[in-house]
Amino acid sequence: MGFFKSKLKRFNRDNKQKKNGNTEHELRIDELLHRCKESADFVSYRYSESSPFYIHYYQTIVDINILHQYVLPYIKENESKSLFDLQQAIPIDNTEIIDNVHEIRDKLLTGCVVIEVKGSLQEALVISAVSLEKRPVSMPEVEYSVVGPKEAFVESIDANINLVRKRLPIPDLIVEEVKIGSLTKTRVAVLYIEGITDKENVNTILQRLNEIQFDQIVDSSFINQIISDNHNSPFPHLIDTERPDRVASVLSEGKITIIVDGSPHALTGPTTLVEFFSAFEDYFLSWHIASIFRLVRLFAVFFSVLSTSLYVAVLTYHYEMIPENLLNPLIASRSGIPFPPILEAIILELTIELLREAGARLPTKIGQTIGIVGGIVIGTAAVQAGLTSNVLLIIVALAALASFTTPVYQMGNTIRLIRFPFLITAQLWGLLGVTFCFSYILSHLLKMTSLGRPYLAPVYPLRLDDLRDSLFRLPFFMQTKRPLQVRSPVRTRFRPKKHEKSKRDIED
Repeated sequence: MGFFKSKLKRFNRDNKQKKNGNTEHELRIDELLHRCKESADFVSYRYSESSPFYIHYYQTIVDINILHQYVLPYIKENESKSLFDLQQAIPIDNTEIIDNVHEIRDKLLTGCVVIEVKGSLQEALVISAVSLEKRPVSMPEVEYSVVGPKEAFVESIDANINLVRKRLPIPDLIVEEVKIGSLTKTRVAVLYIEGITDKENVNTILQRLNEIQFDQIVDSSFINQIISDNHNSPFPHLIDTERPDRVASVLSEGKITIIVDGSPHALTGPTTLVEFFSAFEDYFLSWHIASIFRLVRLFAVFFSVLSTSLYVAVLTYHYEMIPENLLNPLIASRSGIPFPPILEAIILELTIELLREAGARLPTKIGQTIGIVGGIVIGTAAVQAGLTSNVLLIIVALAALASFTTPVYQMGNTIRLIRFPFLITAQLWGLLGVTFCFSYILSHLLKMTSLGRPYLAPVYPLRLDDLRDSLFRLPFFMQTKRPLQVRSPVRTRFRPKKHEKSKRDIED
């Protein structure tokens, strides 16, 4: 008897759970629609008094022309039929009948029209009618090049993937998409070439993306900071680019690209330090000129970081190192200056940063004017007022100019930032302090990784093959292998023929 009682009790409990489950399901859909109606741009109505179909959508993200041209006329013709019949009648490919309230909510919020039958809240017909508002493809603004393609990414992720696919029309180009951000639900696409890209690198990026807990992803720079290997490092870990041709090039090398919906910049990695000083325009020039330009940029980096601190160290502790021919002009320029070299240098560095920040925040034409006029007027006035020496003014101006030669904007910011620790250590301990600061940054770079790969390659660890396209840009026929850093399963890019170096005529 007890056995039958327990069975009956369990049967009643299961029935109650099923009933509660259905009620919760219906209530959740009702609650969803009720919550949506609190928004002013949410539209919910029945097509006609005799129609069983209710239509719901957000008018700000739905293309009204699609609704009026391809949906409403077919609702009128199929008023007495089911959702399935209506789905078959509507001439739109991207339609589906969904019975999951969470999927219905996501579809509503991404520009779909939801149609349900009166009195039946178990399922709904979802029709994609997304309003595609996007700006046209324009020229690059940050990575502008005189020669080469003039296309840059835009804010639409689909348009950006289209720009990449146009340059890599191969089925092996894989796009994996995830949604990140509990509030923004941002679409993030991971692009790589199957068979060329190391699967471990792909899994690393996908794992880091899936582990992001931040509620809003507005731009690719958010992703760059969140998935970086070292959050305390001022050096960027992934290259930020707005050029589709650069993305196509790095993908063919076995690297990975991240494209974020709403961002006109893509991230590429794993990367190395020397890549930040490599402009993609280098590949549009002859290898001799491009190699010289790269060396000039590297020299500019060292000059920008070290010049002011060396000036402070030498004038403060090591003035005996100054040549006699240069000693008199220096003494003349500093006569009457009331500040020590460190204070003089910091004032000028901060002035340069103020001018740069003001120029970046103002409209383009006004910003250029402020930069030119402000630099000339303030510099001349500071020298005439005896607040700074003209020699240091020239050094600081050249250092600021050298920092702008870096092709990647984020690395340029880092170079300007690390000048200040060098200045402080130069004031404290002279050349010994500069050496200490340089050693500390070098040890930091030696330990750094980008997606788990060495950041200072191919210098450390030394990889002679990769030097062909790092410090120098050698001819294309010598770039036969992909970088060892990306661990591509297909290391060889192509096998040059014997006559590659000396071109044949048609008669040969």
